[in-house]
Amino acid sequence: MKINGCLGCWNGGKDAAHPCVQRDDMEKIYPLYKEADVVVLASPLYYWFISGFLKNTFDRLFAIAEADSNYENPKKLTALIMAAEGDEFQESEFWYDHLERHIGWKSIGKVLCGYVAQPGDANGKPELVEAYNLGKSIK
Repeated sequence: MKINGCLGCWNGGKDAAHPCVQRDDMEKIYPLYKEADVVVLASPLYYWFISGFLKNTFDRLFAIAEADSNYENPKKLTALIMAAEGDEFQESEFWYDHLERHIGWKSIGKVLCGYVAQPGDANGKPELVEAYNLGKSIK
């Protein structure tokens, strides 16, 4: 998908059909996001944080908050799933944990799978079972 970064223009939220002033593939995501009960943030770990693609998408959700007079995002259940070459997920976890405190999302779990640098490295890891069980628990 083609998703541009947020412009920081403060002009979103004025048109329910087009929450952001930019016209890109976020227009496919906004209606799904509004209807979703659970948001799963899945990303590889790049330079100790979520991918830039996911960060762009997440930043653009602010256009939905702009439609609310209190600048609130819809309350969601959320999960974090990440894989990394190493095991230093702290910065991503710090950011993710703040979603509960700052925008009112409620975490239903995290699956952080380290030491998966190449395709197939995750085979047999217990995190695969954790991810499966987390997905299965969503009703």
